[in-house]
Amino acid sequence: MAYETVTGYCWPQSAEVGQMVAVHLSSARAQPVDVEVARIGADRTVVHQAAGVPAGDHATPPDAAAKGCGWPAAYQVEVDPAWASGYYEVVLTIDIDGKQRRSHAFFVVRPTIGAPTAPVLLALATNTWHAYNDFGGPNLYTGGTQVSLQRPMAPGYLYKPPGVGQRVTSLVDDDLVSASHVGYLRMNHLSPYGGSAGWPNWELPFVSWMDANGYGLDIVTNADLEDHPELLGQYGLYLSVGHDEYWSGPMRDTVEDFIATGGNAAFLSGNTAFWQVRLEDPTPEGPAATMVGYKGFFKDDPVLGTDRQPSLTTIWSDHLLDRPENHMTGVSFARGGYHRIGKRVTNGLGGYTVHRAGHWMFEGTGLDYGHVLGSAARVVGYECDGCDFTYRDGLPYPTGSDGTPTNFEILGTAPAAHFTRTTASRPPPPGVPGEDEYIASRLFEGRDPANVERIAHGHAVLGSYVSAGGGTVITSGSTDWVWGLAERDRQIEQITRNILDRLSASAPPETGSA
Repeated sequence: MAYETVTGYCWPQSAEVGQMVAVHLSSARAQPVDVEVARIGADRTVVHQAAGVPAGDHATPPDAAAKGCGWPAAYQVEVDPAWASGYYEVVLTIDIDGKQRRSHAFFVVRPTIGAPTAPVLLALATNTWHAYNDFGGPNLYTGGTQVSLQRPMAPGYLYKPPGVGQRVTSLVDDDLVSASHVGYLRMNHLSPYGGSAGWPNWELPFVSWMDANGYGLDIVTNADLEDHPELLGQYGLYLSVGHDEYWSGPMRDTVEDFIATGGNAAFLSGNTAFWQVRLEDPTPEGPAATMVGYKGFFKDDPVLGTDRQPSLTTIWSDHLLDRPENHMTGVSFARGGYHRIGKRVTNGLGGYTVHRAGHWMFEGTGLDYGHVLGSAARVVGYECDGCDFTYRDGLPYPTGSDGTPTNFEILGTAPAAHFTRTTASRPPPPGVPGEDEYIASRLFEGRDPANVERIAHGHAVLGSYVSAGGGTVITSGSTDWVWGLAERDRQIEQITRNILDRLSASAPPETGSA
Protein backbone atom coordinates (compact mmCIF):
# COMPACT_ATOMS: atom_id res chain seq x y z
CA MET A 1 0.00 0.00 0.00
CA ALA A 2 1.26 3.48 -0.84
CA TYR A 3 2.20 5.76 2.04
CA GLU A 4 -0.93 7.74 2.90
CA THR A 5 -0.48 11.37 3.78
CA VAL A 6 -1.60 14.91 2.97
CA THR A 7 0.04 17.17 0.41
CA GLY A 8 -0.61 20.75 -0.58
CA TYR A 9 0.63 24.00 -2.03
CA CYS A 10 -0.15 27.67 -1.60
CA TRP A 11 -1.08 30.13 -4.30
CA PRO A 12 0.08 32.76 -4.74
CA GLN A 13 3.45 32.01 -3.19
CA SER A 14 3.98 35.66 -2.31
CA ALA A 15 1.42 38.07 -0.88
CA GLU A 16 1.15 41.48 0.75
CA VAL A 17 -0.76 42.44 3.86
CA GLY A 18 -4.50 42.16 3.23
CA GLN A 19 -4.20 39.70 0.35
CA MET A 20 -5.49 36.14 0.36
CA VAL A 21 -3.41 32.97 0.04
CA ALA A 22 -5.24 29.83 -1.04
CA VAL A 23 -4.20 26.44 0.33
CA HIS A 24 -4.75 23.65 -2.22
CA LEU A 25 -4.94 20.21 -0.60
CA SER A 26 -5.17 16.52 -1.35
CA SER A 27 -5.74 14.33 1.71
CA ALA A 28 -5.59 10.55 1.91
CA ARG A 29 -9.11 9.13 2.28
CA ALA A 30 -10.32 12.76 2.16
CA GLN A 31 -9.44 13.12 5.84
CA PRO A 32 -9.92 16.61 7.34
CA VAL A 33 -6.71 18.61 7.57
CA ASP A 34 -5.33 20.70 10.42
CA VAL A 35 -3.57 23.80 9.00
CA GLU A 36 -0.95 25.68 11.00
CA VAL A 37 0.87 28.78 9.72
CA ALA A 38 4.09 29.93 11.39
CA ARG A 39 6.62 32.66 10.63
CA ILE A 40 10.17 31.35 10.76
CA GLY A 41 13.04 33.35 12.25
CA ALA A 42 15.30 32.57 15.17
CA ASP A 43 12.10 31.17 16.67
CA ARG A 44 9.03 29.61 15.12
CA THR A 45 6.01 31.84 15.75
CA VAL A 46 2.56 30.38 15.07
CA VAL A 47 0.29 33.06 13.60
CA HIS A 48 -2.73 31.09 12.41
CA GLN A 49 -4.41 27.73 12.97
CA ALA A 50 -7.43 25.98 11.55
CA ALA A 51 -8.64 22.52 12.58
CA GLY A 52 -10.55 20.02 10.51
CA VAL A 53 -10.39 21.74 7.14
CA PRO A 54 -12.41 19.66 4.64
CA ALA A 55 -10.22 18.33 1.83
CA GLY A 56 -10.76 15.89 -0.98
CA ASP A 57 -8.52 13.04 -2.03
CA HIS A 58 -7.35 14.30 -5.42
CA ALA A 59 -5.23 12.42 -7.92
CA THR A 60 -1.93 13.86 -9.08
CA PRO A 61 -2.30 14.43 -12.83
CA PRO A 62 0.26 12.65 -15.03
CA ASP A 63 1.49 16.02 -16.32
CA ALA A 64 1.53 17.69 -12.89
CA ALA A 65 5.25 18.46 -13.06
CA ALA A 66 4.76 20.64 -16.13
CA LYS A 67 1.12 21.73 -15.91
CA GLY A 68 0.40 21.73 -12.18
CA CYS A 69 -1.99 19.75 -10.01
CA GLY A 70 -5.12 21.83 -10.53
CA TRP A 71 -6.49 20.91 -7.11
CA PRO A 72 -9.26 23.14 -5.74
CA ALA A 73 -8.57 25.57 -2.95
CA ALA A 74 -9.57 23.97 0.34
CA TYR A 75 -8.82 26.96 2.57
CA GLN A 76 -8.03 30.67 2.38
CA VAL A 77 -5.60 32.55 4.61
CA GLU A 78 -5.71 36.35 4.78
CA VAL A 79 -2.36 38.05 5.43
CA ASP A 80 -2.87 39.92 8.69
CA PRO A 81 -1.45 43.46 9.03
CA ALA A 82 0.48 42.24 12.08
CA TRP A 83 2.39 39.66 10.04
CA ALA A 84 5.88 40.90 9.24
CA SER A 85 7.58 40.18 5.94
CA GLY A 86 9.12 36.72 6.03
CA TYR A 87 8.93 33.03 5.22
CA TYR A 88 5.72 31.39 6.45
CA GLU A 89 5.70 27.64 6.98
CA VAL A 90 2.36 25.90 6.46
CA VAL A 91 2.13 22.57 8.30
CA LEU A 92 -0.58 20.19 7.11
CA THR A 93 -1.62 17.34 9.45
CA ILE A 94 -4.08 14.46 9.12
CA ASP A 95 -4.87 11.41 11.22
CA ILE A 96 -4.72 8.00 9.53
CA ASP A 97 -5.63 5.06 11.74
CA GLY A 98 -4.52 6.91 14.86
CA LYS A 99 -1.20 8.07 13.39
CA GLN A 100 -0.48 11.67 12.50
CA ARG A 101 0.91 12.34 9.01
CA ARG A 102 2.39 15.72 8.12
CA SER A 103 3.67 17.61 5.15
CA HIS A 104 4.66 21.21 4.45
CA ALA A 105 3.78 24.07 2.14
CA PHE A 106 4.93 27.70 2.21
CA PHE A 107 4.24 31.26 1.24
CA VAL A 108 6.11 34.53 1.63
CA VAL A 109 4.75 37.75 3.03
CA ARG A 110 6.52 40.38 0.98
CA PRO A 111 6.97 43.98 2.15
CA THR A 112 4.50 46.60 1.05
CA ILE A 113 5.81 48.98 -1.60
CA GLY A 114 6.60 52.25 0.11
CA ALA A 115 6.76 50.67 3.55
CA PRO A 116 9.90 48.55 3.96
CA THR A 117 10.40 47.30 7.50
CA ALA A 118 14.14 46.59 7.28
CA PRO A 119 17.21 47.93 5.44
CA VAL A 120 17.99 44.56 3.83
CA LEU A 121 16.03 42.53 1.26
CA LEU A 122 16.60 38.80 0.78
CA ALA A 123 15.22 37.09 -2.32
CA LEU A 124 14.69 33.39 -1.64
CA ALA A 125 16.07 31.16 -4.40
CA THR A 126 12.60 29.88 -5.25
CA ASN A 127 13.36 29.52 -8.97
CA THR A 128 16.04 27.00 -8.03
CA TRP A 129 13.69 25.19 -5.66
CA HIS A 130 11.21 24.74 -8.52
CA ALA A 131 13.89 23.67 -11.00
CA TYR A 132 14.85 20.74 -8.74
CA ASN A 133 11.36 19.91 -7.47
CA ASP A 134 10.43 16.45 -8.75
CA PHE A 135 6.93 16.16 -7.33
CA GLY A 136 4.64 14.53 -9.87
CA GLY A 137 7.17 13.99 -12.65
CA PRO A 138 10.44 15.19 -14.17
CA ASN A 139 12.35 18.24 -13.05
CA LEU A 140 14.82 20.24 -15.14
CA TYR A 141 17.44 17.55 -14.46
CA THR A 142 15.44 14.54 -15.59
CA GLY A 143 14.15 15.66 -18.99
CA GLY A 144 11.64 18.36 -18.12
CA THR A 145 11.78 21.68 -19.97
CA GLN A 146 9.08 23.42 -17.97
CA VAL A 147 8.02 23.06 -14.36
CA SER A 148 4.84 24.17 -12.65
CA LEU A 149 4.82 26.33 -9.55
CA GLN A 150 1.28 25.14 -8.75
CA ARG A 151 2.06 21.81 -7.10
CA PRO A 152 3.49 20.62 -3.77
CA MET A 153 7.21 20.61 -3.13
CA ALA A 154 8.64 17.10 -2.91
CA PRO A 155 9.76 15.93 0.57
CA GLY A 156 13.02 17.57 1.60
CA TYR A 157 12.61 20.97 -0.02
CA LEU A 158 10.67 22.64 2.79
CA TYR A 159 11.51 20.49 5.82
CA LYS A 160 14.33 18.14 6.80
CA PRO A 161 14.50 16.07 9.96
CA PRO A 162 17.72 16.30 11.98
CA GLY A 163 20.43 13.76 11.30
CA VAL A 164 23.89 13.18 9.86
CA GLY A 165 24.07 13.70 6.13
CA GLN A 166 21.81 16.73 5.67
CA ARG A 167 24.51 18.66 3.79
CA VAL A 168 25.56 17.54 0.33
CA THR A 169 29.06 18.89 1.05
CA SER A 170 31.49 16.32 2.47
CA LEU A 171 32.44 17.24 6.03
CA VAL A 172 35.27 14.77 6.67
CA ASP A 173 38.13 13.54 4.54
CA ASP A 174 36.75 10.29 3.19
CA ASP A 175 34.17 9.10 0.70
CA LEU A 176 31.75 7.81 3.34
CA VAL A 177 30.17 11.22 3.85
CA SER A 178 28.86 11.45 0.30
CA ALA A 179 27.29 8.05 0.86
CA SER A 180 25.83 9.22 4.17
CA HIS A 181 24.09 12.13 2.42
CA VAL A 182 22.48 9.74 -0.04
CA GLY A 183 21.63 7.42 2.83
CA TYR A 184 20.10 10.29 4.80
CA LEU A 185 17.81 11.18 1.89
CA ARG A 186 16.76 7.56 1.40
CA MET A 187 16.25 6.83 5.09
CA ASN A 188 13.97 9.85 5.45
CA HIS A 189 12.13 9.25 2.15
CA LEU A 190 13.23 12.58 0.72
CA SER A 191 13.68 13.59 -2.89
CA PRO A 192 17.07 12.50 -4.29
CA TYR A 193 17.53 16.15 -5.22
CA GLY A 194 16.69 17.35 -1.72
CA GLY A 195 20.30 18.22 -0.94
CA SER A 196 20.59 20.60 -3.88
CA ALA A 197 17.77 23.09 -3.29
CA GLY A 198 15.15 24.20 -0.82
CA TRP A 199 14.49 26.26 2.29
CA PRO A 200 16.26 24.07 4.94
CA ASN A 201 19.61 23.90 3.16
CA TRP A 202 20.73 27.54 3.20
CA GLU A 203 18.04 30.19 3.69
CA LEU A 204 16.68 28.74 6.95
CA PRO A 205 20.01 28.87 8.84
CA PHE A 206 20.72 32.32 7.39
CA VAL A 207 17.35 33.81 8.34
CA SER A 208 17.65 32.26 11.81
CA TRP A 209 21.12 33.77 12.29
CA MET A 210 20.00 37.20 11.09
CA ASP A 211 17.05 37.24 13.47
CA ALA A 212 19.05 35.94 16.42
CA ASN A 213 21.67 38.64 15.87
CA GLY A 214 19.22 41.52 15.63
CA TYR A 215 19.39 42.22 11.91
CA GLY A 216 16.14 43.25 10.29
CA LEU A 217 15.29 41.44 7.07
CA ASP A 218 12.50 41.67 4.53
CA ILE A 219 11.91 38.67 2.26
CA VAL A 220 10.61 38.15 -1.28
CA THR A 221 10.63 35.33 -3.81
CA ASN A 222 12.69 35.31 -7.01
CA ALA A 223 9.48 35.97 -8.96
CA ASP A 224 8.84 39.14 -6.93
CA LEU A 225 11.96 40.70 -8.42
CA GLU A 226 10.30 40.26 -11.82
CA ASP A 227 6.72 41.08 -10.83
CA HIS A 228 7.46 43.94 -8.41
CA PRO A 229 10.85 45.43 -9.43
CA GLU A 230 10.09 48.67 -7.60
CA LEU A 231 10.44 46.83 -4.28
CA LEU A 232 14.22 46.60 -4.47
CA GLY A 233 14.83 50.33 -4.77
CA GLN A 234 13.65 50.78 -1.17
CA TYR A 235 16.68 48.99 0.31
CA GLY A 236 20.33 49.65 0.95
CA LEU A 237 21.35 46.02 0.47
CA TYR A 238 20.13 43.11 -1.64
CA LEU A 239 21.00 39.56 -0.56
CA SER A 240 21.27 36.25 -2.40
CA VAL A 241 22.00 33.24 -0.17
CA GLY A 242 22.90 29.60 -0.80
CA HIS A 243 22.11 27.95 -4.13
CA ASP A 244 20.64 30.63 -6.41
CA GLU A 245 21.10 29.04 -9.83
CA TYR A 246 18.08 30.03 -11.98
CA TRP A 247 17.37 33.65 -12.94
CA SER A 248 14.89 35.16 -15.37
CA GLY A 249 15.85 38.11 -17.56
CA PRO A 250 13.52 40.62 -15.85
CA MET A 251 14.75 39.44 -12.44
CA ARG A 252 18.34 40.03 -13.47
CA ASP A 253 17.44 43.43 -14.97
CA THR A 254 15.99 44.46 -11.60
CA VAL A 255 19.13 43.57 -9.65
CA GLU A 256 21.58 44.96 -12.22
CA ASP A 257 19.68 48.26 -12.45
CA PHE A 258 19.75 48.47 -8.64
CA ILE A 259 23.52 47.94 -8.57
CA ALA A 260 24.12 50.35 -11.45
CA THR A 261 22.30 53.15 -9.64
CA GLY A 262 24.20 52.73 -6.38
CA GLY A 263 22.49 49.82 -4.64
CA ASN A 264 24.63 47.31 -2.76
CA ALA A 265 24.42 43.55 -3.26
CA ALA A 266 25.91 40.60 -1.40
CA PHE A 267 25.85 37.26 -3.19
CA LEU A 268 26.52 34.91 -0.28
CA SER A 269 25.74 32.15 -2.73
CA GLY A 270 27.18 29.92 -5.41
CA ASN A 271 26.25 28.68 -8.89
CA THR A 272 24.52 32.06 -8.89
CA ALA A 273 22.53 33.05 -12.00
CA PHE A 274 24.12 30.29 -14.05
CA TRP A 275 20.99 29.42 -16.09
CA GLN A 276 18.43 31.74 -17.63
CA VAL A 277 14.77 30.74 -17.25
CA ARG A 278 11.46 32.32 -18.23
CA LEU A 279 8.37 32.70 -16.06
CA GLU A 280 5.26 32.17 -18.19
CA ASP A 281 1.50 31.52 -17.96
CA PRO A 282 0.28 34.36 -15.72
CA THR A 283 -2.62 33.48 -13.43
CA PRO A 284 -5.63 35.58 -12.41
CA GLU A 285 -3.80 36.31 -9.14
CA GLY A 286 -0.92 37.77 -11.16
CA PRO A 287 2.11 35.50 -10.74
CA ALA A 288 3.27 33.19 -13.51
CA ALA A 289 2.42 29.52 -13.01
CA THR A 290 5.20 27.98 -15.11
CA MET A 291 8.98 28.23 -15.23
CA VAL A 292 10.58 27.35 -18.57
CA GLY A 293 14.15 26.06 -18.80
CA TYR A 294 15.32 24.11 -21.85
CA LYS A 295 18.93 23.98 -20.63
CA GLY A 296 20.79 21.34 -22.67
CA PHE A 297 17.81 21.19 -25.02
CA PHE A 298 18.08 24.92 -25.80
CA LYS A 299 17.96 24.19 -29.54
CA ASP A 300 14.30 23.23 -28.99
CA ASP A 301 13.52 26.53 -27.26
CA PRO A 302 11.06 28.33 -29.57
CA VAL A 303 12.77 31.69 -29.03
CA LEU A 304 16.02 30.51 -30.67
CA GLY A 305 16.67 32.45 -33.86
CA THR A 306 13.87 34.95 -33.20
CA ASP A 307 13.82 38.49 -31.86
CA ARG A 308 13.22 36.90 -28.43
CA GLN A 309 16.57 35.08 -28.45
CA PRO A 310 17.90 37.23 -25.55
CA SER A 311 15.50 35.19 -23.35
CA LEU A 312 16.92 31.86 -24.57
CA THR A 313 16.99 29.41 -21.66
CA THR A 314 20.64 28.41 -21.78
CA ILE A 315 23.52 29.42 -19.51
CA TRP A 316 23.96 33.17 -19.17
CA SER A 317 27.58 32.83 -20.30
CA ASP A 318 26.51 31.17 -23.58
CA HIS A 319 28.02 32.92 -26.61
CA LEU A 320 24.46 33.08 -28.01
CA LEU A 321 23.47 35.40 -25.14
CA ASP A 322 26.83 37.04 -24.46
CA ARG A 323 25.65 38.20 -21.04
CA PRO A 324 27.84 36.38 -18.53
CA GLU A 325 26.71 36.61 -14.94
CA ASN A 326 30.21 37.93 -14.14
CA HIS A 327 28.86 41.35 -15.20
CA MET A 328 26.59 41.26 -12.14
CA THR A 329 28.25 39.03 -9.53
CA GLY A 330 31.89 39.27 -10.64
CA VAL A 331 32.12 35.47 -10.95
CA SER A 332 30.60 32.47 -12.72
CA PHE A 333 30.15 28.76 -12.17
CA ALA A 334 31.74 28.37 -15.62
CA ARG A 335 35.07 29.26 -13.98
CA GLY A 336 34.33 27.42 -10.75
CA GLY A 337 32.93 23.96 -10.16
CA TYR A 338 32.65 21.66 -7.15
CA HIS A 339 34.53 21.44 -3.88
CA ARG A 340 34.28 18.51 -1.43
CA ILE A 341 31.56 16.69 -3.32
CA GLY A 342 31.94 13.32 -4.99
CA LYS A 343 35.22 13.04 -6.87
CA ARG A 344 35.83 16.79 -7.18
CA VAL A 345 38.36 18.33 -4.76
CA THR A 346 37.24 15.61 -2.35
CA ASN A 347 39.78 16.46 0.38
CA GLY A 348 39.94 20.21 -0.21
CA LEU A 349 40.40 22.55 2.72
CA GLY A 350 36.77 23.68 2.69
CA GLY A 351 37.95 27.27 3.20
CA TYR A 352 39.48 30.21 1.34
CA THR A 353 43.16 31.08 1.20
CA VAL A 354 43.19 34.80 2.01
CA HIS A 355 45.05 37.07 -0.44
CA ARG A 356 44.14 40.64 0.55
CA ALA A 357 43.65 40.70 4.31
CA GLY A 358 43.60 44.51 4.40
CA HIS A 359 40.15 44.73 2.82
CA TRP A 360 37.45 46.25 5.02
CA MET A 361 35.50 42.98 5.00
CA PHE A 362 38.22 41.37 7.14
CA GLU A 363 38.28 44.04 9.87
CA GLY A 364 38.18 42.49 13.33
CA THR A 365 38.92 38.96 12.12
CA GLY A 366 42.67 38.79 12.76
CA LEU A 367 43.16 37.27 9.31
CA ASP A 368 46.43 37.78 7.47
CA TYR A 369 47.81 36.90 4.06
CA GLY A 370 47.82 33.14 3.48
CA HIS A 371 45.47 32.32 6.34
CA VAL A 372 42.65 29.88 5.61
CA LEU A 373 39.14 31.20 6.24
CA GLY A 374 36.16 29.02 7.18
CA SER A 375 37.62 25.54 6.78
CA ALA A 376 36.28 24.19 10.09
CA ALA A 377 32.69 24.83 8.92
CA ARG A 378 33.49 23.88 5.31
CA VAL A 379 32.18 27.21 3.99
CA VAL A 380 33.67 26.36 0.60
CA GLY A 381 31.62 23.41 -0.54
CA TYR A 382 29.21 22.01 -3.07
CA GLU A 383 28.99 24.52 -5.99
CA CYS A 384 31.47 27.32 -6.46
CA ASP A 385 31.89 30.36 -8.73
CA GLY A 386 35.13 31.89 -9.94
CA CYS A 387 36.69 34.02 -12.64
CA ASP A 388 39.59 33.95 -15.05
CA PHE A 389 42.59 35.47 -13.27
CA THR A 390 46.33 35.75 -13.42
CA TYR A 391 49.03 36.49 -10.86
CA ARG A 392 51.12 39.63 -10.57
CA ASP A 393 53.71 39.88 -7.82
CA GLY A 394 52.12 36.91 -6.10
CA LEU A 395 48.56 38.28 -6.00
CA PRO A 396 45.59 37.26 -8.20
CA TYR A 397 44.00 39.77 -10.60
CA PRO A 398 41.02 39.17 -12.92
CA THR A 399 41.84 39.18 -16.63
CA GLY A 400 38.36 40.43 -17.54
CA SER A 401 38.24 37.97 -20.45
CA ASP A 402 35.10 36.32 -19.02
CA GLY A 403 33.24 39.54 -18.22
CA THR A 404 34.45 40.07 -14.67
CA PRO A 405 34.80 43.82 -13.93
CA THR A 406 38.43 44.89 -14.08
CA ASN A 407 38.15 46.53 -10.64
CA PHE A 408 37.04 43.26 -9.04
CA GLU A 409 39.26 42.49 -6.03
CA ILE A 410 40.01 38.82 -5.43
CA LEU A 411 40.12 38.44 -1.65
CA GLY A 412 40.28 34.66 -1.28
CA THR A 413 40.31 31.52 -3.38
CA ALA A 414 39.90 27.75 -3.15
CA PRO A 415 40.28 25.15 -5.93
CA ALA A 416 37.13 23.83 -7.61
CA ALA A 417 36.49 21.63 -10.64
CA HIS A 418 33.61 20.63 -12.91
CA PHE A 419 32.36 17.11 -13.24
CA THR A 420 33.88 15.17 -16.10
CA ARG A 421 32.59 12.01 -17.75
CA THR A 422 34.54 9.94 -15.21
CA THR A 423 33.98 12.00 -12.06
CA ALA A 424 30.25 12.76 -12.29
CA SER A 425 28.03 11.14 -9.69
CA ARG A 426 25.47 10.67 -12.46
CA PRO A 427 27.66 9.93 -15.52
CA PRO A 428 26.19 11.05 -18.86
CA PRO A 429 25.13 8.35 -21.29
CA PRO A 430 27.19 7.67 -24.42
CA GLY A 431 26.98 10.50 -26.91
CA VAL A 432 25.98 13.07 -24.30
CA PRO A 433 28.70 15.56 -23.33
CA GLY A 434 30.07 15.73 -19.81
CA GLU A 435 29.46 18.88 -17.78
CA ASP A 436 32.92 20.27 -18.53
CA GLU A 437 32.49 19.56 -22.23
CA TYR A 438 29.06 21.17 -22.35
CA ILE A 439 30.16 24.35 -20.59
CA ALA A 440 33.21 24.67 -22.84
CA SER A 441 31.01 24.29 -25.92
CA ARG A 442 28.72 27.12 -24.82
CA LEU A 443 31.53 29.47 -23.86
CA PHE A 444 33.90 28.84 -26.75
CA GLU A 445 31.66 27.42 -29.53
CA GLY A 446 33.33 24.02 -29.37
CA ARG A 447 34.15 21.27 -26.87
CA ASP A 448 37.48 20.17 -28.23
CA PRO A 449 40.06 19.18 -25.57
CA ALA A 450 41.82 22.55 -25.72
CA ASN A 451 38.60 24.42 -24.85
CA VAL A 452 37.73 21.96 -22.09
CA GLU A 453 41.20 22.46 -20.61
CA ARG A 454 40.57 26.22 -20.40
CA ILE A 455 37.94 25.65 -17.67
CA ALA A 456 39.37 22.51 -16.08
CA HIS A 457 41.02 24.26 -13.12
CA GLY A 458 38.40 26.43 -11.47
CA HIS A 459 38.17 28.23 -8.15
CA ALA A 460 35.74 29.47 -5.58
CA VAL A 461 36.49 33.19 -5.51
CA LEU A 462 35.60 35.48 -2.62
CA GLY A 463 35.70 39.05 -3.89
CA SER A 464 34.20 42.49 -4.36
CA TYR A 465 33.85 45.37 -6.82
CA VAL A 466 32.19 48.78 -6.96
CA SER A 467 29.87 49.64 -9.86
CA ALA A 468 30.16 52.82 -11.87
CA GLY A 469 27.14 54.09 -9.96
CA GLY A 470 28.76 53.45 -6.60
CA GLY A 471 27.08 50.18 -5.67
CA THR A 472 29.26 47.72 -3.78
CA VAL A 473 28.98 44.06 -4.76
CA ILE A 474 30.25 41.19 -2.61
CA THR A 475 30.39 37.56 -3.68
CA SER A 476 31.28 34.51 -1.63
CA GLY A 477 31.68 32.34 -4.72
CA SER A 478 30.29 29.32 -2.84
CA THR A 479 26.88 27.99 -1.87
CA ASP A 480 27.95 27.17 1.68
CA TRP A 481 28.95 30.51 3.24
CA VAL A 482 25.90 30.37 5.50
CA TRP A 483 27.16 27.21 7.19
CA GLY A 484 29.89 29.32 8.75
CA LEU A 485 27.09 31.21 10.48
CA ALA A 486 25.24 28.05 11.46
CA GLU A 487 28.43 26.56 12.92
CA ARG A 488 29.30 29.86 14.67
CA ASP A 489 32.61 30.36 12.90
CA ARG A 490 33.81 33.59 14.53
CA GLN A 491 35.55 34.97 11.46
CA ILE A 492 32.69 34.21 9.07
CA GLU A 493 30.29 35.84 11.51
CA GLN A 494 32.48 38.94 11.78
CA ILE A 495 32.82 39.30 8.00
CA THR A 496 29.05 38.92 7.60
CA ARG A 497 28.47 41.61 10.23
CA ASN A 498 30.95 43.88 8.45
CA ILE A 499 29.05 43.44 5.19
CA LEU A 500 25.66 44.04 6.77
CA ASP A 501 26.72 46.98 8.94
CA ARG A 502 28.53 48.79 6.14
CA LEU A 503 26.30 48.11 3.15
CA SER A 504 22.81 48.09 4.67
CA ALA A 505 23.49 51.47 6.25
CA SER A 506 24.03 53.03 2.82
CA ALA A 507 21.14 55.09 1.55
CA PRO A 508 19.14 53.35 -1.19
CA PRO A 509 19.47 54.84 -4.68
CA GLU A 510 17.00 57.55 -5.65
CA THR A 511 16.17 55.92 -8.97
CA GLY A 512 13.33 53.47 -8.45
CA SER A 513 12.83 54.39 -4.78
CA ALA A 514 9.30 54.60 -3.50
